[in-house]
Amino acid sequence: MVEVDGPELGHLVGDRDANLRLIESKFGVTIVPRNGRLQIFGGNEEAQATADLLSTLLLAIRQGSVPSPGDIDAALSSANASSDGDAAEALLAETLVLTHRGKPIRPRTVGQARYVQHLRKSDLTFCVGPAGTGKTYLAMAAAIGALKRNEVTRLVLTRPIVEAGEQLGFLPGDMLDKVDPYLRPLYDALHDIIGPDRTRRLRDHGSLEIVPLAYMRGRTINDAYMVLDEAQNASPAQIKMFLTRMGFGSRMVVTGDMTQSDLPASSESGLAHAIRVLEGVKGVRVSRLQPQDIVRHDLVQRIVGAYARSEESERQVLTVPEEGGVTEIEDSQQTQPQ
Repeated sequence: MVEVDGPELGHLVGDRDANLRLIESKFGVTIVPRNGRLQIFGGNEEAQATADLLSTLLLAIRQGSVPSPGDIDAALSSANASSDGDAAEALLAETLVLTHRGKPIRPRTVGQARYVQHLRKSDLTFCVGPAGTGKTYLAMAAAIGALKRNEVTRLVLTRPIVEAGEQLGFLPGDMLDKVDPYLRPLYDALHDIIGPDRTRRLRDHGSLEIVPLAYMRGRTINDAYMVLDEAQNASPAQIKMFLTRMGFGSRMVVTGDMTQSDLPASSESGLAHAIRVLEGVKGVRVSRLQPQDIVRHDLVQRIVGAYARSEESERQVLTVPEEGGVTEIEDSQQTQPQ
């Protein structure tokens, strides 16, 4: 049984009791609102778990956050998929920033909540994970929040300029026109968070730079929040160059998805190299988001999972055990002994 005041009860049960119906389906219990209380009917373990979750939701509401059914579902799914996950980590996570429409941006899964903690506590954070896990979006929200709190004086956002499997050929216009399509995802995130007008004003005042990675060489950047996106497409030398641009009072975030590298197969990703070299170094944290942290359309999570299973099957097919060892097969042809 969970006691709850009248005004809080509406937020807790959700529109048309949507929150309660979702929780009932997840835990296999029945929840009955009655006289300022939520009575829970079911097995002892399930009822206790439900009561704990409702208490967590109530605490989040009292802290000013009203979880939606989507928030609850994402938190529960990510907690269930993690061996040490707790939905409370996501449901009680603080808001990073409000968008220009007043919408709060906050982590929705356990993995995202831990990523945000890394962003707050370290000067250099690496984040790797599949598409849709919020790597870039949360980093941008954290950067904008830091700028609003006057913790930094400017934002510097960058990406390597690498074509995603297509040769686009000649692009018209000046330098900015040519690189703009590659940097468009960064603008999209900014427009969603602070709006096009605010983005334009920050650029005009010099408080916002969005530049290709190659243009970072030779600089030392102080008092800035720096975000390197799509870092899986940068070489080890480029990543090292970027990391050594950090000046006094600056913080860095490096994000990428190792399964979507557009580098030649013979080239090592600078993101993987940097994590291997720097993980464990004081002041550096690494967040690894998983498919259960995807917060886009439900189908995206299933697509990512299907591709992961397919790639794992292909790797197993390409490794054929033989007597006395293992022979690697390349291009569907068995390597002949010399």
